[in-house]
Amino acid sequence: MVQVEFVQGDITEQQVDAVVNAANSSLLGGGGVDGAIHRKGGPEILNACRDLRASHYGSGLPTGQAVATTAGRLPARWVIHTVGPVWRAGEDRSGLLASCYRESLRVADELGAATVAFPAVSTGIYGWPMDDGARIAVGTVRAADTAVREVRFVLFDAAAYEAFVVYM
Repeated sequence: MVQVEFVQGDITEQQVDAVVNAANSSLLGGGGVDGAIHRKGGPEILNACRDLRASHYGSGLPTGQAVATTAGRLPARWVIHTVGPVWRAGEDRSGLLASCYRESLRVADELGAATVAFPAVSTGIYGWPMDDGARIAVGTVRAADTAVREVRFVLFDAAAYEAFVVYM
């Protein structure tokens, strides 16, 4: 069973095998976690993402899927990019959000990663309510069939940390 921990901090500073990037489908950088990972990780990440776009993901990475690249200058070995769903009132997209976590762990298993740091996928600009996002994230990770030993949820601020830590 995977060990789950919660920290308030900066995901780009985590010393883990893989950090998960809440990416947009273009894989070419953006705001929030995505922008921070690309800025701190350096051009190696962007170049690897461009290669993915030129080969397997010409139309972009589909929502709920995940793919890995180098971590560039980050202390991690890999970045696992996943595209979360945009929250829409009246439309249940929770399966897509859960898929981001499951698929990221699947990719981590393929890489042989033992430690993975996740952000709160889709809870920023994509508008997913933090409490519900935390419930889905932690429940999905705890239920996952994975060889990953440790999952660290790295929450940017106190409000996100408080929403997640209730699932400790």
